[in-house]
Order: sequence, then C-alpha cells, then structure tokens
Amino acid sequence: MRISIGCYFEYQLRQITPMIALLNVHHSRVDDLEGDDLLETVPDVAQTPYIDGFGNVCTRLIAPVGKFVLKSDGIILDDGSEDEDCRDAQQHPIEDLPSDTLVYLLGSRYCDTDLLSNEAWRLFESTEPGSARVKAICDFVHRHITFGYLEARATRTASEAFHERRGVCRDFTHLAIALCRCMNIPARYCTGYLSDIGEPLPHPSGDFAAWMEVYLSGRWWVFDPRNNSPRIGRILIARGRDAADVPLLQNFGESDLLEFRVWTEEL
Repeated sequence: MRISIGCYFEYQLRQITPMIALLNVHHSRVDDLEGDDLLETVPDVAQTPYIDGFGNVCTRLIAPVGKFVLKSDGIILDDGSEDEDCRDAQQHPIEDLPSDTLVYLLGSRYCDTDLLSNEAWRLFESTEPGSARVKAICDFVHRHITFGYLEARATRTASEAFHERRGVCRDFTHLAIALCRCMNIPARYCTGYLSDIGEPLPHPSGDFAAWMEVYLSGRWWVFDPRNNSPRIGRILIARGRDAADVPLLQNFGESDLLEFRVWTEEL
C-alpha cells in the first residue's frame, strides 16, 4: 500500500522567528519512504537537523518577517495491516523493567500522576495486570471523555481531562498514559499521521493524531484510547513523555496561523 502523507503550515510573522519543527517521519519508518523526507519553506531558509533526547528528528530554522510557509509532502509504503494485537502481554514488576523505560513511569508536564494515583487504583486495582489492564484503561478513557475539536486547550492536563470529561486526542492519550503510569506500567506519548483507510465514509478532514505505547512482555505496544480500535496507516513522527516533548512546530515568537492542512491518503 502506498500512502500520501504531508502537511502545510502558513503563518504571518511579525518578527524574525526561530522555530523547531518535528515533522519528519520517525527514523523507524524512514526505509519505507519513497524519496527523501524533506521540509520545504517559502521563502527558502537554512535548516539545521538534530536528534533530540528521545531519538526524534528535529529541524531548527529561522523564519523571516511576513508570510511564511512550511510544508512536507511524501509517499510512504505500508503493509496495510491493522495495529498489532497484544492480547495476553504481561506486566513487568518494576524491579525487572529496563532502565530506559523508567522515565515513562514518572509524572510529566501533562501527565500529572500525583493527582490521579488514588483514582487509578480505585478504578483498576481489580483488573488483571498486563494488556487486560491497559485495555480496561483505554475503554474507560474512551467512554469518559467526549471528543470535540472545539474542546481543544493547549494547557489541559490529564487530571483536568479526567474531571472536565472533554477534549481531543491528546487529552485521551495524556489521561490513559497517566493512569497506566499510576498502575506501574511504562507509557509514552506518540504523535504522527493516522489515516482513515478502512473506516466508514465520510472521512473527516485530515489532522495529526496522538496515541500511546506501553511496555509489556519486553517490548512496546500501540494503544489508541481516542479511537479504541485497531487502525490502518499509523505513521509515527515522534515519541516523548507527553505532548510537551514533541510539539510538531514550536515558534519562539508571536505568530498568526493562517492555514493548516494535513493529509494521509491511500494512493
């Protein structure tokens, strides 16, 4: 399966503005790309790539005053399989976890575990440890939060999503991550493209998506509390503790977003 992926950002900038972009496909999927994974800007500006502390490809650039466009357009090969089922995956005792997973047990900017620990144990202490417990958490979050783009708020934490019961995919993901961490299951935040391939029509407008990966039975597994069902065409861009670690485009200055488009379409 060949999937067209890409995005388009158009800004009006009032000052020279440094930016960091996390818009390249994750290194784990680079070999699936047809051609180079390039970011284009109008006007053309110098780009400096680097790898952040989580292994994501980032790009530094400085945008001039005025209208500025940043876009990406490519084709990626995908086997067309749904997300892998991890039925019967086992939860590790904390003392047996690899050291590099421990950071994903700790609270973070949007995953305020200290405020959710008591609720997490009240809700899920009786569930079977492992994939069954993670599934119970995803089922709960999927039912508990009402999705709506008008409910988006950049500052909403997991505990606020729990109490407000509304949000977008990042809020579903932050709450599920926080609840998993409260139950001693390493969980990390993922962002990327997610197609509507195989989903009933009409398809909504394209957007970036958030989901999580949890560490069970010696490896990381995908869980998606927002959609809560296996999906086709999930293209990873970046991973981190939460959304604060992986802003797709970070602007260091005042800016007005004039246009924003994302696409993930089967060719």
